[in-house]
Amino acid sequence: MASFRKRGSGGWQAQVRRKGYPSQSKSFPTRVAADQWVRSIEYEMDQGLFVSRNEAETTTVGELLDRYLVEYTADKKGAGPEACRIRALIRHPLAKRFIATIRGLDMARYRDERLQQVSASSVRRELTILSQLFEVSRKEWGIFVHNPVREIKLPKKGKARDRRLQDAEDGSDSEESRLFAACRRCRNPYLLPIVQFALETAMRQSEIVRLQWQHVNIKRRTAFLPDTKNGESRTVPLSGVAVDVLKALPRSIHGEVFPGVTTESIKKAFIRATRRAKIEDFHFHDLRHEATTRLFEHGLNIIEVSSITGHRDLQMLRRYTHLRAEDLAKKLM
Repeated sequence: MASFRKRGSGGWQAQVRRKGYPSQSKSFPTRVAADQWVRSIEYEMDQGLFVSRNEAETTTVGELLDRYLVEYTADKKGAGPEACRIRALIRHPLAKRFIATIRGLDMARYRDERLQQVSASSVRRELTILSQLFEVSRKEWGIFVHNPVREIKLPKKGKARDRRLQDAEDGSDSEESRLFAACRRCRNPYLLPIVQFALETAMRQSEIVRLQWQHVNIKRRTAFLPDTKNGESRTVPLSGVAVDVLKALPRSIHGEVFPGVTTESIKKAFIRATRRAKIEDFHFHDLRHEATTRLFEHGLNIIEVSSITGHRDLQMLRRYTHLRAEDLAKKLM
């Protein structure tokens, strides 16, 4: 049965009670709106289509993000960067909204606002997290909510980066030498060896940070990665420089090759180092681009390079490969 109560503020509160269903109540500015809501709820109950909206109407986006961070993000290989994005989302005013009130229009406004602040790729990643949040809420947590991210157009994917370390043409130091010098002045003693190791192995930042001494064989010049981004293990051959970098490191009693460092701490230290070196628009992941391209320049074929870098999609590997035109020109002479 349905009941109505006039509120002191001038609005109306409607309540629907029916055996076998949780009690439903909602406030409205007019009696007409309350009647319409009651009829829609009773119709859904009569047809066996009713799903309670109470949780969606009383749970904020921020509360769900907190839960998602603990139950889903923590188990992902890329947990660090995603956790940082989620914490930023929690600080956004959108997080204070009840999840049932979020529409495609709200997502479009969020997209346009963020595009004025960060790159299109960053906005795509944030919207992907929100989309996954709505899907998990509906499918796994039983919250009656639609996915408003599906109603909007995502920013276009950015072009594949082709930034490489540049040689000096005016007699000054190259970007690589300036970067190494800046890393030596860093308070984190592991930044320089990590950067050098990245350039020699083409390993991902997360793979380097998690590397264990038990998986390093100096004699055979290999580093075994039991758990990589694509879910497969691989063994990376070590160059002479990479071996020298490892030999110069102290052995950690905890077994980590680079103890006490995180992807986030290395990322921040690397940003400061590039600023000191006056190197613009160069990210840590560009070291992987640079290293992969150098492997091709050393004469390795695409299958050999993929076995080192761990790329399963050879088309994706081509995007990481940017041979200098002047180097190719020398081969044509």
